[in-house]
Amino acid sequence: IFGRVKDMHIAVYLGSSLGKDSTIQEATKALGTWIGKEGHTLVYGGGQTGLMGIVADACLAEKGKVIGVIPTFLEKKEITHHSLTDLHVVDTMAERKTMMIEYSQAFVAIPGGVGTLEEISEIMSLLHLNRLQAPCVFYNPDHFYDPMHQLLENMADGGFFDPAFLEKVHFCSTIEKVEDVLTSYAKEHYYG
Repeated sequence: IFGRVKDMHIAVYLGSSLGKDSTIQEATKALGTWIGKEGHTLVYGGGQTGLMGIVADACLAEKGKVIGVIPTFLEKKEITHHSLTDLHVVDTMAERKTMMIEYSQAFVAIPGGVGTLEEISEIMSLLHLNRLQAPCVFYNPDHFYDPMHQLLENMADGGFFDPAFLEKVHFCSTIEKVEDVLTSYAKEHYYG
């Protein structure tokens, strides 16, 4: 039996707006709470609005560590969260993405918009090219990411990548499944 996994840095990609589905808002809060309670570090986009604010506030409420990375041009739009453990202000979105990847050992996409999709797509690409070894999770409350799951299966079926790659991408409908994927990976690769 392994001991408790401590201080895994988890990048969370998610919207700076709340969206319309309260189930997704509740799932976001559950993820932030779990990250904080388990002694992990949340790495996210540094904003205080929308789902970004929910995940950061939930983690901080559990005395968790939160690292934010925000580009200067988004400081007003996403309203920079100034209560974080650590805040990095960068010049570009590319710098934000690179820094978040460098700081993180696991990657989770909560429902969001095109920015969220771009960020988690880069993680999948890096995994596919073997430039990154880390869990890639689509947190999928209310089946939000089912079409993405189907699209990836269509790509594999169409011969655009080896179907074995799909084993590196996890679609989790509950916080418990997200916990299982992240904790199992960390125990095997960092604490085993």
